[in-house]
Amino acid sequence: MTLPPLHEWLGDSVGDVPRDLRYTKEHEWVRVEGDEVSIGITDFAQNALTEVVWVELPEVDSEVEVMESFASVESVKSVSEIYAPVAGTVSEVNEALEDEPEKINEDPYGEGWICKIKTDGGVDVSELLDSDGYSALIGD
Repeated sequence: MTLPPLHEWLGDSVGDVPRDLRYTKEHEWVRVEGDEVSIGITDFAQNALTEVVWVELPEVDSEVEVMESFASVESVKSVSEIYAPVAGTVSEVNEALEDEPEKINEDPYGEGWICKIKTDGGVDVSELLDSDGYSALIGD
């Protein structure tokens, strides 16, 4: 008897690595929405940081280059830079994080998103990891 692939048994995610997202080796997640992407940090990253106490958001309309540091997250343990997984223009930031940075810990793939970047000419995710690649990176 042949069993279906593991991801079919586990549903939409393996652990806390949703299958519909792309990932960087620096632990950012990317949700592609047309020519715009939403960005946040992974559950693995927020868990490593522990309690997030402050978020430095990028400026709306600022231009970012691929893998350029453009925001940061501070926890009780350390400050971590956030890197742009794509080049483009910051189109929106999650202002709720200014008053409730803990949303990153509570819901990293939902209400804990950091910003959105609008790209010119589409989104190239070929350099980003899929859920299996990211799971392998973090040893999941």
